[in-house]
Amino acid sequence: MRESRTLAVCAFAVVLGAGGAAGAGARDAAKLPPPDAVAASEQGAPEYRILPQDVLEITVLQVPELSKSVTVDNAGNIALPFLGDQPVANKTPQQVSQELTRALGDRFMKDPQVTVRVSEAQGRKVTVDGAVASPGAYTLSGPTSLLQVIALAKGPDPRLANERRVAVFRTVGGTRRMAMFDLRAIRRGTVEDPTVYGGDIVVVDTSGTKSFLQGYQPGFGLMGLLFGGPW
Repeated sequence: MRESRTLAVCAFAVVLGAGGAAGAGARDAAKLPPPDAVAASEQGAPEYRILPQDVLEITVLQVPELSKSVTVDNAGNIALPFLGDQPVANKTPQQVSQELTRALGDRFMKDPQVTVRVSEAQGRKVTVDGAVASPGAYTLSGPTSLLQVIALAKGPDPRLANERRVAVFRTVGGTRRMAMFDLRAIRRGTVEDPTVYGGDIVVVDTSGTKSFLQGYQPGFGLMGLLFGGPW
């Protein structure tokens, strides 16, 4: 099994190295649909759902002690005075507002007015890693292409980057998926510059014999994505 995987990895590298990266990028892009929240918004559903580490601004009219900024914990909850832990992950701000209004009205207040706003959205952040000048997490202000995201990270490292192997990792339907792109082909206009969404991970591979991507593991890692299961 290990030998078959090794042969498959070599074959994959040969395809890209022989000039198939541009074509592979076009094919892979078709296999990488928008993330779940964006797909839902295209069908008329709310556009943004709260994620762990989002920061919420909660305002309760005329009750300043309940109006505060809170961070969603890793379990998807927020802690509020009187109410304790409240689950908010995967809900829209409007849904959370309605639930808090009901909870306060049932227990403590008459006709409470609660508003919830996302002030810092983890779901609008993209992580750029690998052979770029400034790896890190960047907040997207709107529709952003792959070239624009790489520019946020100060561009590919001129000494190390393999611009023909740029991976985009995305969670779709609860499953981590990956597509490979060729930046040079995108600049030439022979491949479309794909849209990058909040929550994506963009990794620029390194040139030379040692591949950064081969050991990269966002979730199951590149090898697991290619061959199914942990590598």
